[in-house]
Amino acid sequence: MKIPNQICGCLIAAFACMAAAAQDEATAGIVTVRVTDGIYMLMGLGGNVAVSVGEDGVFIIDDQMPPLSQQVRASIAELTDQPVRIVFNTHWHFDHTGGNPLFREAGSVIMAHDNVRRRMSTAQFSTLMGKARPPSPQAALPVVTFDTEVSLHLNGDTIRAFHVPPAHTDGDTILLFEDSNVVHMGDTYFNGMYPTIDVDAGGSIRGLSRAIDLALERLNSETKVIPGHGPLSDIDGVIRYQVMLNTVADRVQRMIDQGRSLEDIVQARPTIEFDQDWTWGNFSAERWVRLVYDSLVRNPAKPDGG
Repeated sequence: MKIPNQICGCLIAAFACMAAAAQDEATAGIVTVRVTDGIYMLMGLGGNVAVSVGEDGVFIIDDQMPPLSQQVRASIAELTDQPVRIVFNTHWHFDHTGGNPLFREAGSVIMAHDNVRRRMSTAQFSTLMGKARPPSPQAALPVVTFDTEVSLHLNGDTIRAFHVPPAHTDGDTILLFEDSNVVHMGDTYFNGMYPTIDVDAGGSIRGLSRAIDLALERLNSETKVIPGHGPLSDIDGVIRYQVMLNTVADRVQRMIDQGRSLEDIVQARPTIEFDQDWTWGNFSAERWVRLVYDSLVRNPAKPDGG
């Protein structure tokens, strides 16, 4: 199916600023947030990084984009002199996997879902970024992959990593630190921001909603939630996000079923009560509506809800 030019243009504009910002090492920075004893969140221009520190060494989830990977390593060094044993990628996007070569060279093992390695191993076209991405270098590829679920036992914690049906991409993993009651949601959850959806990589808004359903089954009122982007959150924040996703998706779907055009749907402002809290950067409400439309048309919900 041909992607409407209006959708391509808006998404390209939205992500061009992120790509440009990623190249400015001089102004980029990392902020360290303590989540609980032994677990930290590193925030920068790209995806949030989770860091588990303990007697078994360092385990991290995601590693930012290339210009920031050195700063991620420096931030970890301020927490511990232990080596980074394992890097786990929540999905394939460069702002979550860009540090892989640096950590791999230092001896870290890279882990991810099967689909993450598959997409990183081949050329990809992303409407989100408005360009084709060549295969990642061999040093960036995960060396340990899994299909459905895998458990790690590190630093006195059991970490359950489970793949969700295609959501932000087709390789999304959510990781739960069971003993610490901390979860890293990857880009299935943007806290206080309209999320991006990589439709070219199998993502869909209905899949995002399903991923949130699966995560909520494992969370409770005390769970600390690390989103893919945005500040540290909790179950209430995830529920608010779920309400927004479902409300907007249902409204846009009804108008699609009525035969209304994309431009008509944009003008109807189906996101109006959410816009003040969820728009960010140059990712406007209009761009979000166009992305939701694209998702629903190209990757509609499957009969099994996947």
